[in-house]
Amino acid sequence: MEDQQKEAALEQSTVGVVGVFLLELLKVAILAGVTIFLVRHFLFKPFYVKGQSMEPSFLSSEYLIIDELSYRLREPVRGEVVVFKEPLGSQKDFYLKRIIGLPGERVKLEDNTIIIYNEEHPKGFVLIEDYLTEATPGSKHVELGDDQYFVLGDNRDASFDSRRFGPIKQNMIVGRAWLRGWPFSRFSFLDAPVYNTPE
Repeated sequence: MEDQQKEAALEQSTVGVVGVFLLELLKVAILAGVTIFLVRHFLFKPFYVKGQSMEPSFLSSEYLIIDELSYRLREPVRGEVVVFKEPLGSQKDFYLKRIIGLPGERVKLEDNTIIIYNEEHPKGFVLIEDYLTEATPGSKHVELGDDQYFVLGDNRDASFDSRRFGPIKQNMIVGRAWLRGWPFSRFSFLDAPVYNTPE
């Protein structure tokens, strides 16, 4: 009789330990799920590159991580590559382009040259883009509003960008390209280039 009582108590104890373990496991799973959801939807988002508009900087089928937090703390910077909602149509698709013109600036495209006019450079300066393999075709003169950005693809001959659809508004920007995760041979953190501008 005593042995049976001990056996029953041991069984109850084992069931209790397993129950506590399963409960803790469930808590961890829920916490992990919530954390992943918050990170995925408010901090970082995966992005799959499609098309040739950003070659040679970004190739089709590359996998990027988009930083959605930075622009809640600061303004976008010239040269940063951003993901934004398509400016025309349903806005269900996303584009990947480089910021060329900032709010309040004038951007002039002429003779394969980009000239930026702003408060620091009222006479304008030519934007030298060392990452390009070709000049910028087309002719355009745009004055940007207080919340507008002029964006271009790096493959200027094959890019549908602000030369066609005009400036984009800041609220259309999802985030900046922060990390190239795939392929591993091109793994890199992505920073804005340093432009040489006149003093």
